[in-house]
Amino acid sequence: MADEPTKILLDESELPTHWYNVVADLPAPPPPPLHPGTHEPIGPDALAPLFPMSLIEQEVSGERYIEIPEAVREVYKLWRPSPLYRARRLEQLLDTPARIYFKYEGVSPAGSHKPNTAVPQAYYNAEAGVTKLTTETGAGQWGSALAFACAQYGIDLEVWQVAASFAQKPYRASMMRTWGARVHASPSELTEAGRAILAQDPDSPGSLGIAISEAVEAAMADEATKYALGSVLNHVLLHQTVIGEEALKQLAKVGEQPDLIVGCTGGGSNFAGLFFPFLREKLAGNMDPHILAVEPAACPSLTKGEYRYDFGDVAGMTPLMKMHTLGHDFIPDPIHAGGLRYHGMSPLISHMYELDLFEAEAIDQMTSFEAGVTFARTQGIVPAPEPTVALAAAIREAQACKETGEEKVILTALCGHGHFDMAAYDAYFAGELRDYDYPEAKVAEAMARVPVIAG
Repeated sequence: MADEPTKILLDESELPTHWYNVVADLPAPPPPPLHPGTHEPIGPDALAPLFPMSLIEQEVSGERYIEIPEAVREVYKLWRPSPLYRARRLEQLLDTPARIYFKYEGVSPAGSHKPNTAVPQAYYNAEAGVTKLTTETGAGQWGSALAFACAQYGIDLEVWQVAASFAQKPYRASMMRTWGARVHASPSELTEAGRAILAQDPDSPGSLGIAISEAVEAAMADEATKYALGSVLNHVLLHQTVIGEEALKQLAKVGEQPDLIVGCTGGGSNFAGLFFPFLREKLAGNMDPHILAVEPAACPSLTKGEYRYDFGDVAGMTPLMKMHTLGHDFIPDPIHAGGLRYHGMSPLISHMYELDLFEAEAIDQMTSFEAGVTFARTQGIVPAPEPTVALAAAIREAQACKETGEEKVILTALCGHGHFDMAAYDAYFAGELRDYDYPEAKVAEAMARVPVIAG
C-alpha cells in the first residue's frame, strides 16, 4: 500500500448529516439517572432547569440517528471534515509493519474536538431563547470551545476553570476572553460551593467536580441562564460521533479497516466520538476491531473506580448517575492532562465497559509525555497532554507488531494540539514531572461518602 496518501481528506459534501446514537444498538439499555434526594428515576422535566428541551430529548433518545441541523453543519464547515493522517514518519522511527492512522481534531478554531458539541449546544440554547450559559472547564479546551460557539450565536458565557489548569495555562483563559467569556479560577468566592471548598483548603487545586458545582449553582440561581457540559452526558457523546463517521469514510477511501482503536478517556467524549460508529459496524459484523480506552494512572476512573451511582459534582447538586467513579469529592493530583482529571466516567461509556464492549488500561504521566515528544518529533504536531496517553498505547502496540511481524492497522484520535500546554512540556524537559498512581485506599475512602442506592 505504498501509494496510500499521508493525508486523507473529505470534501464538504461528505460532512456527516446525522449524529449516531449508540444506545439504539446496545444489547441492554443504560441505567437511568436518579433524583439526588429521592433516589427515584428522573424524567426529562428534571433536567429542564439546566438544559433546553431539544438537548434533553437527545439525552434520553433511543433513535439511532439524529439529524444535524443545517445551521450547525454550516459552522462545522469552518474546520470539518477534519483530516485523517497516516503517521508514516512515526512508523519509520518505530520500524514497525503496523500502519498508524490518527484523526486530527486540532484543526478546529479552538484547537480540539470540543467544538463538535459546543456548536450544537450553543445553537439549541439560542433556538430556545437562552441568552447566557455557564460551564466548567479543566484544561481549558471545553471552555474555549464553548466561548467560540457562544460567539457564533450571541450568547453570554461564564466559565469556572479548574484552578490548577487556570494557573498552568493562562492563555486558555485569554482565548475564552477573546471570544467574549468571563473566566474564574475554581474554587472561587463567587458561589457557595466554591466558598465551602476554600474554607476547607484555601490552596485547593480544584477539580472538575468542584467547577461543575459552581457552574450549576450559578445557572440554577438565574432563570434566564442555562448550563452546558463538555463531556460525560449522552448528548455530548452523540455530537462527537462526527469524528468516527468521517474516519470510517476516510479509511474506506484507502481500503483499510482498523484492527485496533485506541482513545484517551477522561469524561469519555473523545473516545466515544471515535469508536461509536466503528462499534456499530462491529456489532453488525462488518469489521472486528479491538477497542481500547486509555486513562491516566493519576485519575483511573475505569480501571480503579467502582461502578455505582454517584453525583456528577462535589456539592451533590446533579442527578445521581451510574458510572465508574473515584468518588464525587475526588481531588486529583495536579497532573498536566487537565482534561482527564474528572472523578467519573461517562455513564454510557461505563455501561458499555460493563457490557465488555471495550477494554481499558491506565498509563503513567512520564510514559505519556515521552510518547507525545516522540510523536511531535516525527509528525510535527505537538499533542495536547490528554491524547498522549492514547499515543503511548498506540506506540507500544506498534512496537509489539515489530516483534510479531503483524501488519496491524491502528487508529487513534489526536483530540487537540498542545500549543497552550507548553508549560507542561517545559516541566517534562526540566525533570519536574512525577508519576502518580492513584492509591486504591483513597478510592475505598471516597466510596464511603458515595450514596448507597438499593439495588
